[in-house]
Amino acid sequence: QVQLVESGGGLVQAGGSLRLSCAASGRTSNSYAMAWFRQAPGKEREFVCGIKWSGGSTVYKDSVKGRFTISRDNVKNTMYLQMNSLKPEDTAVYYCAAIIGGFGYRVSDYDYWGQGTQVTVSS
Repeated sequence: QVQLVESGGGLVQAGGSLRLSCAASGRTSNSYAMAWFRQAPGKEREFVCGIKWSGGSTVYKDSVKGRFTISRDNVKNTMYLQMNSLKPEDTAVYYCAAIIGGFGYRVSDYDYWGQGTQVTVSS
C-alpha cells in the first residue's frame, strides 16, 4: 500500500502562483509513476500532468503546458506541482495519484490516490 498526502492548495488571484506537494509513504520502494489530476465542480476528474519513475520524463495537459511544472524527489518520496500564471479555469480540487510499474492518463489507471487539495483562482 502507498499513502499519498497533498498539501499547498489555497486561494490565489489570477496570474499568481501556487506550489502543491504530494508526500508518499508506505511501500514506496516499488517503482511507480505519479500524476496530478483535478476535478472542478460538476466536471469529471481529469489528468493534468504526470511524471515517470525512471528518467523523470513528464507529460502535460495542453492547457497547462508552459505554466505548470511537475517534479519529484525520489529520496524524499515527494512530488511537486509548481503552478504559475494561474487562471480561474484552473480552479479545482487537485489530487495526486500513483501507479505501480506503469503510466496512464485515466483515473482507472491509478492504484493510489490522495485526499485532494482545493485550488481556487479568483479573477
